[in-house]
Amino acid sequence: MRAVIIEDEEQGLENLKRLLAKYCGDVEIIGAADDVPGALKIFRNAELKTDIAFLDINLRDGKVFQVLDKLETIPFEIIFVTAFSDYAIKACEYSSIGYIVKPIDPDELKAAVARVRPGKAPKINQRLEVFNQHYHNPNAFGKMSISAVDGIHFVNIKDIIRLEAEDNYTHIFSVNGRMTVAKTIKSYEDLLTPVNFFRVHKRHLINLNYMNMFVKADSQVVMEDRQKIEVSRRRRPAFMELLRRLNIEIQDL
Repeated sequence: MRAVIIEDEEQGLENLKRLLAKYCGDVEIIGAADDVPGALKIFRNAELKTDIAFLDINLRDGKVFQVLDKLETIPFEIIFVTAFSDYAIKACEYSSIGYIVKPIDPDELKAAVARVRPGKAPKINQRLEVFNQHYHNPNAFGKMSISAVDGIHFVNIKDIIRLEAEDNYTHIFSVNGRMTVAKTIKSYEDLLTPVNFFRVHKRHLINLNYMNMFVKADSQVVMEDRQKIEVSRRRRPAFMELLRRLNIEIQDL
């Protein structure tokens, strides 16, 4: 894979080059830049056919988004390289865009590179729109990108009814149907708990907005789609307290 690195710290650039050479032997570095004009020059060079771009979010003369916004098309995959930032990481998760956190862990680097498919950058512009929505306005939980086994879907979070785990896969049920994702339900729990979702069972994460009632005798939640979801014994006390706070109907029969 032909790669470009946009990084404004010389030490960071050399470290990433070294790690790629050591752990990702199929990656060839074809260009590097440390500022917005330099990055634009590389990406506008038609002879440099880039498969993957490692982008530091904060450059010495601005943000890397100033580069991406000026490109007519983005025919390459993106992996953001960032110092720890909740906003950036959450935005990457919501948009299905790869990221690695400084200091770079070799295993995370290998995993991020392994997800790239040379010659394909599926719906990258739409995924960047989702990223920008969450990065620049982290409290606006509107839409997320879901990289399912049949392709990338863009879903309104409010339309997700529930999620169900099956080994290392997660089935996502929305008002528009079902999709399956090769990610654990734990990764979605971390993303969705702040926006009114609750993990009622090791296999089930539900949107509280689609909950009709809780049947105490069976320890089950009845959802608006008529599905009955078990609440585990371990999670029941916290769930009951949540229901009391939300004034949700509790059915004794």
